[in-house]
Amino acid sequence: MPLPAMTQAYIGLGANLGNALASLQQAAAELAQMPGIAQLTLSPLYRTAPVDSSGPDYVNAVAALGTTLSAQELLHLLQGIEQRHGRSRPYRNAPRTLDLDLLLFGNEQINTPELIVPHPRMHERAFVLQPLTDLAPNLVLAQGTVKSLLAGCSGQALEIIS
Repeated sequence: MPLPAMTQAYIGLGANLGNALASLQQAAAELAQMPGIAQLTLSPLYRTAPVDSSGPDYVNAVAALGTTLSAQELLHLLQGIEQRHGRSRPYRNAPRTLDLDLLLFGNEQINTPELIVPHPRMHERAFVLQPLTDLAPNLVLAQGTVKSLLAGCSGQALEIIS
């Protein structure tokens, strides 16, 4: 029986409540141990000011991974990790203990009520583009290369923390 095909996926990680740094590191470790996940690489972690949100600064990163899961299965796995970390959704863009966003899933374009991939605002956010550039500097999105898109976000400050 052939092995299931592996899809390259990118996950955005962010948090600004509690020990955000530890939450991101723990979530990445949990994700790496999940069935159907292989070869997880975590970008450096960055401190960023909230964008379209409020509260303390965020810690952000991106994880690149291979998966045999479907996009929907991966989304549900991410939501389960968020729940275990106390994620609540009292209102849109509320401060959070952990946010895991499916940014890219292979070359798939998905638009359902539950999931939009590629992530619809990642090309406007330095806190996604810089970690993506760290992991995949030649990555091209529909809007352009991650490097050129990052240059367009020069007003969004990032501070590398690890």
